[in-house]
Amino acid sequence: MAGSPLDQNAVFVHDNSVPPVHNSLFSLFSLKGKTAIVTGGGAGIGLAVAQGLAEAGANIALFYNTNEKAPERAAEIEKQYGVKAKAYQADLRDQKKAEATINEAVKDFNGRLDVFIANAGIPWTQGATVDGPIQHYLDVVQTDLDATWYCARAAAAHWRRQKEEGTDLNGNKLENFTYGSFVATASMSGHIVNIPQLQAPYNAAKAGVRHLVKSLSVEWPKFARANTISPGYIATEISNFIPKETHDLWKSKIPMGREGMPEELKGAFLYLASDASSYTTGTDIIVDGGYCAP
Repeated sequence: MAGSPLDQNAVFVHDNSVPPVHNSLFSLFSLKGKTAIVTGGGAGIGLAVAQGLAEAGANIALFYNTNEKAPERAAEIEKQYGVKAKAYQADLRDQKKAEATINEAVKDFNGRLDVFIANAGIPWTQGATVDGPIQHYLDVVQTDLDATWYCARAAAAHWRRQKEEGTDLNGNKLENFTYGSFVATASMSGHIVNIPQLQAPYNAAKAGVRHLVKSLSVEWPKFARANTISPGYIATEISNFIPKETHDLWKSKIPMGREGMPEELKGAFLYLASDASSYTTGTDIIVDGGYCAP
């Protein structure tokens, strides 16, 4: 099994990783023939990211929980981009179900895993914590934070084996595998406290995602990179419960004066998913129109 990236003196072992070999800048961004799992991939940010990775050549496994349109979205991705795409239903709050579904997808997709986008999440909608239902708190934290760890754990097991053995699950030599890439969707809410809406459990969960993934980057350098992206206010259905007046107030706090579109996150996710970010791990990219800048 892969040894610790630290030696007995608690200093990092030299050459825990090696740089990839590419002939051109654009080849660094290619995901051709690779497998990417995207959770929460049926709509919003997850769907946009899945489309972006497919455009770069990745085969896509879309994970969803309640969005029954996900299989249709997968079929559209397969047709439009000429890659393999399939949807899988799973409640990722269930650790055993999360692991089993990841293993099933890897088996279906040529026995390999290259990229995991941990994007599934739900908002806090119940206002002040003092009045908030305990069950809603559990739903938010288990979906946004716990499930991210369950997925990271299961994905890392595949990357460690692939790096050590150099083969897919079928025993075939892995072609074009460098290191695994784990990218979690955090939030600017893990950096700042949002107003006027009150959402302490969501903020705490997303801050937890950032620090969890940063911690994983120290554990995994021999076989995978781990990073997060922190979107600001993005125009998706996840914020449909917010009144228009609040949306307008958000815009007045954003230097760019508007909410972002899901498509504006594609570039950041592709960078972290691909070999273009081969020396980037343990980092968080804020994509918020400047909200956190002042």
